[in-house]
Amino acid sequence: MGRLKLQAGINSIEEEPEDCNSSASSNKAALACMINSEVGAVLAVMRRNVRWGGRYMSGDDQLEHSLIQSLKALRKQIFSWQHHWHTINPSVYLQPFLDVIRSDETGAPITGVALSSVHKILTLDVLDLKTVNVEDAMHLVVEAVTSCRFEVTDPASEEVVLMKILQVLLACMKSKVSVMLSNQHVCTIVNTCFRVVHQAGTKGELLQRIARHTMHELVRCIFSHLPDVDNSERALVNGGSSLKKEVFLQIGGLDNEYSFMNNQLENGNNNSEYAGQASSVGFTTSASMNLANAMDESTIGANNGKESVGHDLHLMTEPYGVPCMVEIFHFLCSLLYIVEQMGTGPASNTIALDEDVPLFALGLINSSIELGGPSIRRHPRLLTLVQDELFRNLMQFGLSASPLILSMVCSIVLNLYHHLRTELKLQLEAFFSCVILRLAQNRYGASYQQQEVAMEALVDFCRQKTFMVEMYANLDCDITCSNIFEELANLLSKSAFPVNCPLSAMHILALDGLIAVIQGMAERISNGSVVTERCPVTLEEYTPFWMVKCDNYSEPTSWVPFVRSRKYIKRRLMIGADHFNRDPKKGLEFLQGTHLLPEKLDPQSVACFFRYTAGLDKNLVGDFLGNHDEFCVQVLHEFANTFDFQDMNLDTALRLFLETFRLPGESQKIQRVLEAFSERYYEQSPQILANKDAALLLSYSLIMLNTDQHNVQVKKKMTEEDFIRNNRHINGGNDLPREFLSELFHSICKNEIRTTPEQGAGIPEMTPSRWIDLMHKSKKSPPYIVADSKAYLDHDMFAIMSGPTIAAISVVFDHAEHEEVYQTCIDGFLAVAKISSCHHLEDVLDDLVVSLCRFTTLLNTSLVEEPVLAFGDDTKARMATITVFTIANNYGDYIRTGWRNILDCILRLHKLGLLPARVASDAADDSEISSETGPGKPITNSLSSSHMPSSIGTPRRSSGLMGRFSQLLSLDTEEPRSQPTEQQLAAHQRTLQTIQKCHIDTIFTESKFLQADSLLQLARALIWAAGRSQKGNNPPEDEDTAVFCLELLIAITLNNRDRIVLLWQGVYEHISNIVQSTVMPCALVEKAVFGLLRICQRLLPYKENLADELLRSLQLVLKLDARVADAYCEQITQEVSRLVKVNATHIRSQMGWRTITSLLSITARHPEASEAGFDAVTFIMSDGAHLSPANYVLCVDAARQFAESRVGQVERSLRSLDLMAAVGCLSQWARQTKEATMGEEEAAKMAQDIGEMWLRLVQGLRKVCLDQREEVRNHALLSLQRCLTGIDGVALSHSLWLQCFDMVIFTMLDDLLELAQGHSQKDYRNMEGSLVLALKLLSKVFLQLLDELSQLTTFCKLWLGVLSRMEKYMKAKVRGKRSEKLQELVPELLKNTLLVMKAKGVLIQRGSLGGDSLWELTWLHVNNIAPSLQSEVFHDQGSETQKGETAATPLAGGVAIPTTETIVS
Repeated sequence: MGRLKLQAGINSIEEEPEDCNSSASSNKAALACMINSEVGAVLAVMRRNVRWGGRYMSGDDQLEHSLIQSLKALRKQIFSWQHHWHTINPSVYLQPFLDVIRSDETGAPITGVALSSVHKILTLDVLDLKTVNVEDAMHLVVEAVTSCRFEVTDPASEEVVLMKILQVLLACMKSKVSVMLSNQHVCTIVNTCFRVVHQAGTKGELLQRIARHTMHELVRCIFSHLPDVDNSERALVNGGSSLKKEVFLQIGGLDNEYSFMNNQLENGNNNSEYAGQASSVGFTTSASMNLANAMDESTIGANNGKESVGHDLHLMTEPYGVPCMVEIFHFLCSLLYIVEQMGTGPASNTIALDEDVPLFALGLINSSIELGGPSIRRHPRLLTLVQDELFRNLMQFGLSASPLILSMVCSIVLNLYHHLRTELKLQLEAFFSCVILRLAQNRYGASYQQQEVAMEALVDFCRQKTFMVEMYANLDCDITCSNIFEELANLLSKSAFPVNCPLSAMHILALDGLIAVIQGMAERISNGSVVTERCPVTLEEYTPFWMVKCDNYSEPTSWVPFVRSRKYIKRRLMIGADHFNRDPKKGLEFLQGTHLLPEKLDPQSVACFFRYTAGLDKNLVGDFLGNHDEFCVQVLHEFANTFDFQDMNLDTALRLFLETFRLPGESQKIQRVLEAFSERYYEQSPQILANKDAALLLSYSLIMLNTDQHNVQVKKKMTEEDFIRNNRHINGGNDLPREFLSELFHSICKNEIRTTPEQGAGIPEMTPSRWIDLMHKSKKSPPYIVADSKAYLDHDMFAIMSGPTIAAISVVFDHAEHEEVYQTCIDGFLAVAKISSCHHLEDVLDDLVVSLCRFTTLLNTSLVEEPVLAFGDDTKARMATITVFTIANNYGDYIRTGWRNILDCILRLHKLGLLPARVASDAADDSEISSETGPGKPITNSLSSSHMPSSIGTPRRSSGLMGRFSQLLSLDTEEPRSQPTEQQLAAHQRTLQTIQKCHIDTIFTESKFLQADSLLQLARALIWAAGRSQKGNNPPEDEDTAVFCLELLIAITLNNRDRIVLLWQGVYEHISNIVQSTVMPCALVEKAVFGLLRICQRLLPYKENLADELLRSLQLVLKLDARVADAYCEQITQEVSRLVKVNATHIRSQMGWRTITSLLSITARHPEASEAGFDAVTFIMSDGAHLSPANYVLCVDAARQFAESRVGQVERSLRSLDLMAAVGCLSQWARQTKEATMGEEEAAKMAQDIGEMWLRLVQGLRKVCLDQREEVRNHALLSLQRCLTGIDGVALSHSLWLQCFDMVIFTMLDDLLELAQGHSQKDYRNMEGSLVLALKLLSKVFLQLLDELSQLTTFCKLWLGVLSRMEKYMKAKVRGKRSEKLQELVPELLKNTLLVMKAKGVLIQRGSLGGDSLWELTWLHVNNIAPSLQSEVFHDQGSETQKGETAATPLAGGVAIPTTETIVS
C-alpha cells in the first residue's frame, strides 16, 4: 500500500506483566499524577490573567469558562480510572489541552503551557499502537497544533509559543504512533513547520535556528522510514501503473487547509492564527507574501498540466507513506525553483534569499537523500523528481557564486552518486561537464572559493574507489558521451601544477585527488584480475558502430571487452573527425579503411558519423547537409531521424537540431535543412500542428524572428503582434493558438537560437533545451556499468593519465616544503610504480625513475662544500632516494633505461663513500669473504675474496660511510678542523639510516630474479657508466667509478650463471676493451682480469656448453700489455692454477686447454709466477690424472717450457722432465682403444693420434736434451731413452719410428755434437758425458727395434745413419782433443751392435750378382771407425771375403751396390 509497516509489540511505559499488579497500579498512579500536575500548571497560568481569574459572568447558567471547566473535569476523572492506560481513549485527557491551544481567547503564555503539556504526554510514550483510538487522538493533536490560535501580548512570548508548536509537531513525528498519521497530516505538519520557519525570519535568531533545525529533523524523521515502505504502485494512485496526478503539497498545505488562513488574513481578524493585536505575524510581510504566493503559483502551475485529475483524497487519508514523501520532496525542489524565479529582490526579513533559502532547501533535500538512499529507486515518482527537477536545479545552483551553496550541491550529488548512480548516468555527466569542470578552471571566471569548493568535491568523488573506473567505462567509452575521466584526470594534473607561483592549498588538493585515483588503481591490483596479456582491439569488418550493444552489462567478461572496443571506436572516430576537418572526402575514406563506415557509403552511416562524433567542424557538416546532391539530401534526412523530438516544444527542438551543425547561409540550403527538420518534428510531435508544412513555415518564422531580435543591424524589432500576424492561416489554413505563438515569441526573445554554434570542445553550458534533450536521451541510454574492485580497465586508464600524473606529482614534490606533502607525493610515486610494473608499462616506470632521481640531489654535479651533511639535512632528497631504491628493489623487473639514472645515484653515493661495504659482493660468495669485511671496511676491493690478489694499482682514497665519518672527526694537521657539531653528527646519522633503508646491495644480489630484459638493461647501464668514466684523461675518482661499475657487473654476472648467455657478450666486450686499451698497471685492469678469471672459475662447473667460450675469453690475458702482464703475472697464475684445480674435469676441448696451457707456459720464465704455474702443470700431469688426448701435447709442451726455464731450481726442470716422460697414459689410451668396441677406422685414427702424441713428446724431450745445464741435459737424455724404449702397448708404425730417428735421435746427436764442439766448457759443462749418454741411447733404441726395422726397405739407409753418427762421434774433438771416453765407447757399442745384427741374421754376407751393399757399406764405415772389428765379429768369414766373391744384395729400388773390392780398387 506504499505506507509504513506497523511495528507490533512496542510496549508503552505503563504496560507491565499482569501478575505485577502493584507495579501496574503504581504506574497508573504516576501517570495520573503527571497529567494532574499539567492540568494544574495550565490552570495556574490562566488564573494570573484577569479574564480567567474572576467568576465568569456572561451567563447565569455557567459559572466558569468552558476551558477551565473541562480542565477541572479531567482532574476529577484521572484518579478514578481503574483500567490500563491503553484502554482509555487518549482524546479524553488530551482534549482539554487541545481546546486551550485552539482557543483564540487564550494568550501566548497559556497556549505555551498547554503545548508543553501535550509535548510531555507525547514524549513520555503514554501512547502506543495498542492504545484505544490512538489514531484519532494523533489526528486531533496535529489538527489542533497546526491551527493553534492565541493573542500576542509581547514578541518574546510569541516566539516561545512558536517554538513549542515546533516541539509538539516534532514529537508527533518521533512518537511510536506516528505511523498512524495520514499522508495529509504529515504534509500539514511539514507545511506548518515551514510557515514558522518563514515567520521566524522577522523574529529572533534563536527561533530561526530552532525552526530550521525542527524542519530538518522532520524531514529526516519522515524519509528515514522510506526503506520500510512497501514497494507498490498503489503508493501513488489507485492501483494505476501510470503516474496520475497526485496531491501536491502546496505552500498552505491542502486546499481546504489553505483557505482559512488566507481568508482570515484578508479579513484582518486580529485574533487570527499567528496574529496578535499589537502586530501582525506570519506571512503578512510583503516579502514573505511574495514568496508564498510565488511558491503557490509554481506548485499549482506544476500541477495544472495535461493530466488535470482530481486529488485522490482517500489516498491522502491513509497512514503515511510514499505519497507524502513525494509531496514533500517535490515541495523542497520547488523551493529552489521559486528562489530562482524571484531572484534576489529586497526582503524585509533576515533571510538573504540569494543564499539562505537555497541553502536551507538544499540541506533538507540532502537529508532526505541521505536517509531515503537507494530506496528512492523503488519509487518511480520520487526517482523522476530526483532525475529531472532536482538535478536541473542542482545544475543551476551549482554555478552559484556562493561557495556555501556550491558545497551543499556537491554534497547532494555525492550522495546521489553513492545511492542512485545507476539511474543518473547522463545527469552525472552533465554535472561534471557543466559545473565541476567549468568552475574548477579559472578560465571561466570562477572565483577562487568556487574553484576550491569544486576541486574539493572532485577530490571527494575521486576518493570513491570505483568512481573513475565507472566514469571511464560509462562515459569515456561511450561514443555519445564526453570523456569525463580524461578531462577530470587532466584537470587534476593541471591544477596540481604550480605555474610561476608558490604551492597553494589548491595544488595540494588536486594532488590528493590524483593520488586517490592512483592509489585506487594500486589497491585493485591486489584484488587480482589484472589481464597481463592484453589482446589489441581491432575491427575486422564493418558493423554500425552506433548499434553495438553489450550482452550483459553486469558481467565483467562481457562488458570489459565491450567498453574497450567502444573506446577504440571512439578514438578512431576522433581521428576520422580530424581527417574530415582537413578534407571531408579523405576523412570518410579513412573511416571506410578502418571499417567504421561501409565500403559503399550509405546515408544512415554517414548521418550517424555526423551525429555521434565529437570534434567535427560544424561548418563542414552544415555545408554537407545543405548540399543539393541526392546522397547529401538522403544523409540530411537520416541525420534528422537521429533526433528524438517527442513531446518537445518547437523552439526547443529547433535549438537542439541547430546546435549540431552550422546552418548554411544560402536560402536553398536553409530550406532543405528546415524541411528535413519539420518532417521529423511533425512525425513525432504533431499535437497542435496540422501538417509538416505548418511545422516548416513556423520554423522559418522562428529563424526570421531570431535574426530580427538578436541581430544588432536590425533597428526596428518585430513585436509580439507582428509575429502573431505574420503566422496567420499557416496551420492548414487555420490560425495557431495565440498563447502558443506568444510563448514561442517570448522564448526566442529571451534566449537566442545560436545558428553558429561554438566550435571545439569547450565546456558546454546547460540550457533548458539541452536539459530536455538529456532527459530524452537518459530514457534510451544503455545501463550504467557498476564496477567492482578488480583492475579490468586500469591499464587503459593509467596509460591515459600516467604522463601528466607523474609530471604533476614531481612538480609538487619539487615545490613542496612540508614533510606531509613529501609523504603524499612519495605514496603517489610508489602507487605509480606498482601500477606500471603490474601492467608492464616499462616506459612509464622509466619516466618515474628519471623524475625521482632528480630529487635525490645525487645527480647534481654542483659542488656542495659538504655533500654528505647537505644530504643528511635534506629530507626531500633522502625520501626520494629511499623511494628510488624501493622501486628498484620491488619493481626492477620492469625498469629499462631507468637503470642508468639509478646507477648514477649509486655511483654518486659511492664517490661520497656512503655505500655499505658489500654492495658489489656476490651473494654466493658469503663463505669466501674474509672475516674482516664489515660495514666499516672500505669497498675498494669488495669483489676480491680472501684468496684474491691485493691491489697493485693506484691506492684509492678511503671509502665507506665510516671512512667518511672518521674523516669528519679527524683533525687535519695542515688545516685544523673543529669538532663536528651535534647537528652535523645528527645529519650523518640520518644519512647512514637512509642508506641502510635503501638496501642497495639487494639490487645486485637479487638480480637473479630480475626479468631477462631488465637484467640486460642493468648490465648495459653498468657498462655505459663504466665506459663513460674511462674516456679521456680522467682523475682517479673516475677510475674508481669504472672499477666499481666493473665490480657490480661481475657480481650480477656471477649471480646469473643460469642466464650467462644473456650477459656474456656484453661483459666480455667490456673487459676486452679495458684489457686492450690499458698500457700501465692500474686497479681497473686488475679488476677486469681477475674478474674474468673469477667468472670462469665460478661458471665452468655449471656451463659446460659455454666452457670453450669462457676459456677463450682468457686469451685476453695473453693480450695484456707487457708491463701490465708483468705486474700481475703471479696473481694471474695463482688464479689460473686455482681454476685448473677446481675445474680440470670440466675443461674438455683442445681449444680450452690451449688457452690454459698458454697462460701457464708464459709463467715458466717469470720469477714470481713460475712456481704457481708449475704447480698447476704438475696437478694436471702427475699420474696422468687430468691428461687427455685433447690436452696431452699442450701439457707436454708446457712442461717442456718449465724444463727449459732457468728460473727456479734445477730440481724443477728435472721434475718437469719426469712429468713429460710419464708415458703410462699413452699405453693406457692404446689399451682402451683395443678394448673399446669401435669401428676399424676410428681405432686406426686413435692409434695414429697416440703415435703423433708420442712423437711430439720425444721431439719435446729432444729440445731439452740440448739444455746448457748438465743435470737437465743428461736427465732429458735418460727421459728420452725411457720414452723411446719403455713404450709398452703402444703400436707405433714403422714410418713413425723412421721419423723419430730422423727428427729426434739423429738430430739430437748432431746438435749435441755441434754444441760440444762449438761452445766453451764454461757454457756447456761436461758435454762428454752427455755425448756418451746420447750414443748409448742410439745403440739401445736401434738394437731394441732391430727386428722390426730390419724388415724395412730403408733399413740400409737407417743403418748407415747410425754408423755415420758413430763415426762422427769417434772422430769428435771435445775441448780441442779427441775424447777418450768416446774412443772407448764407440767401438764397444759398434761391436755390440754388429754382434746382435749378426746373431739376428741381419748382417750376413749374401752372395749375389749385384753385390751385398749392406755388407759392403757396413764394413766401409766400420773400418773407418775400428778396422779390427770385422775380424773380431766375423773371424770365420774373413778368408772367404778375400777370395773376391762377387755376390751383391739388391737394395730398395733394385739398384745393385758394387762390392767392397770394387770400391777398394
